[in-house]
Amino acid sequence: MKNYSRKLTYITYIFIIFFTTFVNTLAEKPLLQKAYAQQSSNEEFILFIVDFSNSMTEKLHGTKKINMVFDTMQALLPMIPKDKRVGLRVYGHKGGYLLPGMSCKASSLLVPMIKDSTAQIQSALFSLHPAGLTPITYSLKQAVNSDFAGISGKKRIILLTDGGENCDESPCDYVMELTKTRQDIFIDVIAFNIYDQDANNQLKCTALVTSGKFYSANTAAELMQSLQNSLNVQKEVQGVIITH
Repeated sequence: MKNYSRKLTYITYIFIIFFTTFVNTLAEKPLLQKAYAQQSSNEEFILFIVDFSNSMTEKLHGTKKINMVFDTMQALLPMIPKDKRVGLRVYGHKGGYLLPGMSCKASSLLVPMIKDSTAQIQSALFSLHPAGLTPITYSLKQAVNSDFAGISGKKRIILLTDGGENCDESPCDYVMELTKTRQDIFIDVIAFNIYDQDANNQLKCTALVTSGKFYSANTAAELMQSLQNSLNVQKEVQGVIITH
């Protein structure tokens, strides 16, 4: 009887320890989830939206604008830290002026926002050719509603375009409505060789309304500098000291 009593006491003791541990685990779980959410919310997600409309085949300083973009992106992407989540969406790569219905929906997410995505983005860019129109607003809507769905934290769009919207509503009007409910999306705009004042005004508004930055680039060097400023990265330059 005495042994039975000791065994019962031991079992009760074990049960108390197990129950206490279980309760403490449940209590800590929300704290862990909260800490993880705070960590995730501090992470920045970057999405390039690159113009592949037909006008990108035009030459600038003797070189096609799209080739200048290829060369610049090829040099820029390796500068981005590998732990940054970076993706690529393009527009204007399908259809043409004879197929406005297709062209105005020609916007595709080619690379999701993942870490160490340089090689994938480079491969995706070089697989395309400029073809159609400029559905900027549709692309922004796709990015906001689809690409960023379920993502918490800071979200930055880097829009590189050589023209203004010619399919949908003004991107300025769209983001003015968007910012009434969303303050977590920032849009940097790089206006590449755009001299149309209305287009520049729309694009500048798109950036500034979202607390983003607006850049105007008319050379390969200015394009690179604009992208570097937007990403806050610089190429490391190694100097060599020559003594005589």
